[in-house]
Amino acid sequence: MKRNSIIVFALMVTAGCSSKSAVTPDDASSGQSSSSSSSSFPRSPSGYGFDEWQTGPLGDVFFDYDSAILSTEAQEQLKQNGGWIESNVSKSALIEGHCDDRGTSEYNLALGDRRAASAKEYLVRFGISASRLETVSFGEERPFVSGQSEEAWAKNRRAHFVVK
Repeated sequence: MKRNSIIVFALMVTAGCSSKSAVTPDDASSGQSSSSSSSSFPRSPSGYGFDEWQTGPLGDVFFDYDSAILSTEAQEQLKQNGGWIESNVSKSALIEGHCDDRGTSEYNLALGDRRAASAKEYLVRFGISASRLETVSFGEERPFVSGQSEEAWAKNRRAHFVVK
């Protein structure tokens, strides 16, 4: 029991040290509208490294509140993910759409679906075959972080990648 408490404490301390950076919205030339939000999001790792919310070599992408529009940082992470998928031809990916817990369950399932579809569409334009990418929405049902703060909500508004 005492060992579990130590592990939980260590995880909490480690999670509190995660790196963050401001997300810049897409510019008008990308063909997508942008949001005026200037909130901070968990920074995706560079290269194919791992971070606390990742379970594989593909990084998550994060979204503004009530949006499925890919930020510049999200597009950069998707380029890295696309490079990995392109280099690993025997692998495919499941893209999970997630939301924070604000809004109805039905609305969040639809928004999660749009987020997963947005990430998939970007990767298909990048050159990845659509047959290698599957999407699913979990809405608000599988949060990465519990809590009622912008920091917690920001980590839950994501497209999460699972290698298959």
